[in-house]
Amino acid sequence: MKIGIIGAGHIGGALTRRFSALGHEVFVANSRGPETLRDLAAETGATPVTARQAARSGKVVVVTIPEGHIPDLPKDLFDGVPDDVVVVDTGNYYPQQRDGKIDEIEQGMTESRWVSRQLGRPVVKAFNNIYAQHLLDRGKLAGTPGRIALPVAGDDAKAKAVVLRLLDELGFDGVDAGGLDESWRQQPGTPVYATDLDAEGVRRALSRAKEERSPEWRATSKSPGSYEVPV
Repeated sequence: MKIGIIGAGHIGGALTRRFSALGHEVFVANSRGPETLRDLAAETGATPVTARQAARSGKVVVVTIPEGHIPDLPKDLFDGVPDDVVVVDTGNYYPQQRDGKIDEIEQGMTESRWVSRQLGRPVVKAFNNIYAQHLLDRGKLAGTPGRIALPVAGDDAKAKAVVLRLLDELGFDGVDAGGLDESWRQQPGTPVYATDLDAEGVRRALSRAKEERSPEWRATSKSPGSYEVPV
């Protein structure tokens, strides 16, 4: 499968490496230009491209950049891209550590619903609750006891099915986490976030999640700070 990846940070880099190793044809972009991705391309065989090219290169396009930079993407990024191309959002809102205040999210909009509106495109929420290193090295064969499971939320059943199949290829069980407006259940601060649970554990964690964002995951008047000194 051809897969476009917009963002070559921790998660984007991990997915570039894993998908390439599995034989997928990967086209990867970052904010600094294709020439800065030569080392990653040499390591993985992925093709460095612009964000606009990545959006038009795959049957799946993964958007994996900091939440606060989503509005910096070209407004016509997905213009003309066929409707059956699956767009995956891996992002998380870190107001105190990185992104600053995003009013709509602070007022209760789910993070990925906000991303979807910025992109003008339906998205599937996935890969946001696992550490990049674990994505690289903790995949296991289907049926292995303790196999890590990841929640997948979205409004299109066919799009979710594509992502669930890719998760299985990567060595993880997928759990259907409902529609995009339910994706708050896998946002930072929830029981499923960064926990490496198995499928049953993920289902229990999703059911225990509380919709109200806790104070440490809300912006303050001083936001953003840094991961070392969040404000």
